[in-house]
Amino acid sequence: MPGISVIIPTYNRATFLLRALHSVERQTKSCDEIIVVDDGSEDDTRECVRRFSEECRVPVRYLYQKNKGPAAARNYGISEAQYSYLAFLDSDDHWEKKKLELQFLAITSRSEYVISHTKERWLRRGAHLNQKKIHQPGEGDIFKHCLQLCAVGMSTVMVKRELFNEIGLFNERLPCCEDYDLWLRVSSCFQFLLIDNPLTIKEGGREDQVSFQFRVGMDKLRISAILDLLQKRQLSEEQMGWTFEELQKKCLVYGKGCLKYGKILEGRSYIKIAQWAEQCLAKNLQHPLSVPHNPKEVF
Repeated sequence: MPGISVIIPTYNRATFLLRALHSVERQTKSCDEIIVVDDGSEDDTRECVRRFSEECRVPVRYLYQKNKGPAAARNYGISEAQYSYLAFLDSDDHWEKKKLELQFLAITSRSEYVISHTKERWLRRGAHLNQKKIHQPGEGDIFKHCLQLCAVGMSTVMVKRELFNEIGLFNERLPCCEDYDLWLRVSSCFQFLLIDNPLTIKEGGREDQVSFQFRVGMDKLRISAILDLLQKRQLSEEQMGWTFEELQKKCLVYGKGCLKYGKILEGRSYIKIAQWAEQCLAKNLQHPLSVPHNPKEVF
């Protein structure tokens, strides 16, 4: 149906969740449903959502699943959403009150776009944090930027749901960097519409965050996402060149880090992938015959 479904995955964040929910309720343009996907919380998340839903003017749906991670929680929300536009909000982030209004107006007036994101304001332990230039979101073809880092804030996004028919859902095998993996697939096919206002407030700097828990192995997961992209997507010649360049760079950095800390076999494996990527780049291979699924396959 035409309208907006807001999907909020959460895990043991009842206090933050309430702030996120109120930021949705205060929007100058109301959404048509709020879907809270509880990923196996052990706090009072269920009761928090129940109390909020009794006073909220928007229908609130509470979905529970055993703990499977953020990718599975978002996929569950997508599968249950009833409306044609999906907006995602992490439970520890929140929105400025005109976020949905401005974003919905922009994406519905530009039929060539199926995905939109906004600028962000970053907070760390409540204090404003300046963003480096590389973290500034882009518009149009942002594939090269998405290869470098996670260039799209999850809580900034609004998409037409048919996008997932083209590129698939979140990769539930990834405990972290599932958003990086998704943006690679999306940006390889679609242009991004940017709302040039900081309409999303992103909270960071806490040890309970997935990005903190996997901060050491994040490059390893991003390398896995790039290899998966090479296996499954048809990339242009230019996209292929950027992909090999970034794969080589990330594998060298990670591989040398492993060697430095005594993980000799793992380090050599990733350096082998870097050498393979360099060879593909030198030969200008648009579609290599064999892409390794993991580092061991390059031996």
